[in-house]
Amino acid sequence: MTSTTASHAADLVAALLFILSLAGLSQHRTSRVGVVYGIAGMALALVATIVAAAQSLTAGAIALILVAMAIGAVAGLWRARSVEMTQMPELIAVLHSFVGLAAVLVGWDSYLEVESHGTAQTRIASDLLGIHHAEVFIGIFIGAVTFTGSIVAFLKLSARINSRPLTLPGKNAMNLGALALFVALTVWFTISPGLALMIAVTVLALALGWHLVASIGGGDMPVVVSMLNSYSGWAAAAAGFLLDNNLLIVTGALVGSSGAYLSYIMCKAMNRSFISVIAGGFGIEAPSGDQEEQGEHREVRAEEAAELLTRASSVIIAPGYGMAVAQAQHPVAELTRRLRERGVEVRFGVHPVAGRLPGHMNVLLAEAKVPYDIVLEMDEINEDFDGTSVVLVIGANDTVNPAAAEDPGSPIAGMPVLRVWEAEQVIVFKRSMASGYAGVQNPLFFRDNSSMLFGDAKQSVEEILRALGTELAAPAAREQAGAR
Repeated sequence: MTSTTASHAADLVAALLFILSLAGLSQHRTSRVGVVYGIAGMALALVATIVAAAQSLTAGAIALILVAMAIGAVAGLWRARSVEMTQMPELIAVLHSFVGLAAVLVGWDSYLEVESHGTAQTRIASDLLGIHHAEVFIGIFIGAVTFTGSIVAFLKLSARINSRPLTLPGKNAMNLGALALFVALTVWFTISPGLALMIAVTVLALALGWHLVASIGGGDMPVVVSMLNSYSGWAAAAAGFLLDNNLLIVTGALVGSSGAYLSYIMCKAMNRSFISVIAGGFGIEAPSGDQEEQGEHREVRAEEAAELLTRASSVIIAPGYGMAVAQAQHPVAELTRRLRERGVEVRFGVHPVAGRLPGHMNVLLAEAKVPYDIVLEMDEINEDFDGTSVVLVIGANDTVNPAAAEDPGSPIAGMPVLRVWEAEQVIVFKRSMASGYAGVQNPLFFRDNSSMLFGDAKQSVEEILRALGTELAAPAAREQAGAR
């Protein structure tokens, strides 16, 4: 077997491992195995790439590749060990930006290589040069859009810039005009390539990527993350065509198609138009200014919440990003255990876009050892809120907002939400009365059956646990006193 044949065989095995990885990551119980498949596939792909390149590269070039791999591995391990789960969405956005930037650099390198050496030394047939030019142009465009779009997503997710959508005058016309200009420039470049056109498409794509994501509001950011994941996949596939790397093409197509499908599923869950979101919030208006409160809210203390829970027959917990920020998942898991030991039916209702990342809440609850069988999706639990004794809304806001179902003029109108307000009592854990990530006021806070428990979510749950301990100790003390 020649080294080329071995490399192709390794590429095939790596592609199969990536497919198995995606399949494994689709379920909690198989997610660890899915990660292992992905790591194995990537390691095999890297080795196969180096072996294939060894025939045409000098020892110095291979050494540089190994040094770059070592630097990347150390940086990756460092970030994996130090990043908090609350920072995972913005970390993923940054990783997407790296893929986009790599695609831009590969495109520029491929163009400059042909310009410097012609077709003789680049294995490109003269009759296919036009196709190559189109690949370069499209690859740079997708990569640049992914790069700046991911940077904006990172800035929004990390609260470095406002999460509200940017609404420039004629923003939809600007986006459509940029796409039309890109098509025209691609045709021009294919016929008559030039450095000025390369610069023009790069600048155009960088600006379009920035504007597309800046125009999308905070409520749709989970969709943006999966959408950028899709873009990064297509950028990688474009780079694969330019590098004549079949594995990169396959891997990019897998990531691109799965990310696009996930974005579509999430748009369905949010009653959003898939086209409008990926087109930069086309037709979606931003909420204007800080919205006034819609009535008087009631406050509750941890001891009172504990008393409600001791009398409850069923409890549903609706977690949100606030639970992740407070790192309250472990106290919440302990509260769940305590209540179940008392015979209380406890379940979790998880909205598809709870948090800043698809599956964010599920990962946090799994980390805290919450049983999988009591963590239910919105469609599985929404009918059960009516008749539930107590609902604990821990750090959620937009995903439990009744305005989505009752106010046609709301910016989140039509978005399916957890109908927590149908329960007998609702306790909302929140730091303040501020509006949610989408910038929309929540009428739930002012309902007659709702109470606000202000403060850090982790501390509040721990106070409830202490109060529950007192509740449990009191009957036992009375029994002992009676026996004496």
